[in-house]
Amino acid sequence: MSLKLDPATTALVLIDLQRGIVGMPTEPYPAQVVVARAAELAEACRAAGAPVLLVHVSAAPDGKDALRPEADEPLMRAGTLPEDWDQLVPEVGPKPGDLVITKRQWGAFYGTELDLELRRRGIRTIILGGIATNIGVESTARDAYERGYQQVFAEDAMAARSAEEHRYSCTRIFPRIGRVRPTGEIVAALRG
Repeated sequence: MSLKLDPATTALVLIDLQRGIVGMPTEPYPAQVVVARAAELAEACRAAGAPVLLVHVSAAPDGKDALRPEADEPLMRAGTLPEDWDQLVPEVGPKPGDLVITKRQWGAFYGTELDLELRRRGIRTIILGGIATNIGVESTARDAYERGYQQVFAEDAMAARSAEEHRYSCTRIFPRIGRVRPTGEIVAALRG
């Protein structure tokens, strides 16, 4: 089925394309490939008049608002993060008109103004990309599904720690809650 997108009711939501996360190894696509494809999507959305929302995860300087449940394999180890770890990579923005959303957990909806910003703009469809496929992107996607948003997943504009983690989300989870497409097809749909 060919992809059709109405830029007036579509927004791009990019997850955690920030210095401290983009600097980690990712699969099946290197982080710089993900960033380049995300930048391509962002430019296509801006040109079509669709909003671009850049989500990054951050914590207070004292770290007291960070998640700390006990886990067998915690994502973040205790310690000091580099000063600019939460800064968005310049390739994606922000550019004039973009919205920046700061989250404190995996998903971008809980405890943020993301849903409010999308609804006030009449957005019904979101295009999702970012790092990590199975963590920030999937958590946001599950929340978006429960809020009734149509979703398009830019499969080649996201990556995870392993190819297996990425593949599982893209073949088992995302097809049940939206449409999985390559960046080129999404850009073509935005151009009409």
